[in-house]
Amino acid sequence: MKSTRDRILQTLLRRPRTTINELAEAVGINPISVRHHLTNLQMEGLVGAEEERHGVGRPRLVYFLTEDGLEQFPTRYLRLTSRLLQQMKDNLPKPMVTALFTQMATSMAQEYSEQMKNMTMEERLDAASELLAQEGFVVEWEKSGQEYHIHEITCPYLQVGQDHPEVCTVDQTLLSNMLAVPAEKVRCILHGDAHCTYVIPANLPKN
Repeated sequence: MKSTRDRILQTLLRRPRTTINELAEAVGINPISVRHHLTNLQMEGLVGAEEERHGVGRPRLVYFLTEDGLEQFPTRYLRLTSRLLQQMKDNLPKPMVTALFTQMATSMAQEYSEQMKNMTMEERLDAASELLAQEGFVVEWEKSGQEYHIHEITCPYLQVGQDHPEVCTVDQTLLSNMLAVPAEKVRCILHGDAHCTYVIPANLPKN
């Protein structure tokens, strides 16, 4: 039997932008209990809320699943992505496939690169870590002698990358463009390492 929490999430999946009273009726509990569960779900980042105009009078508060909330449910995105990549690889020359990934990452990094133009290397590393976090990466960096080591603790492309390692060019290209120096991969989780590690020189190139 599903918990009240799960029933609320399921209801929001089927009926986005739902009020507390509507949720209470759908789940079969009183509105006060629904509000308590929603508060906890909002703190977990699974549910969002915003005011919505509804006829005359004051706006009403409606609730919806966030991106993290939607990810609580099984999807077929991974399977679809893998099939699309396989079709692309079957129908295009390998250099063209690699070039497409590189172009996509370069485009993603372009707006960020401009923001980092006057930053020091360590400022760039902090900014790049935050921006990559928005893409689903967990990144840590450290200085070792005359180099910086950038560790990708988690990678959102891991499952796809196991069948299509070409996707690894995306984060490598992102880093190289944002940091304005080539990022050399020295460890890779796909090769059995604990995580992916990139190395860059400690000093920015002189213009």
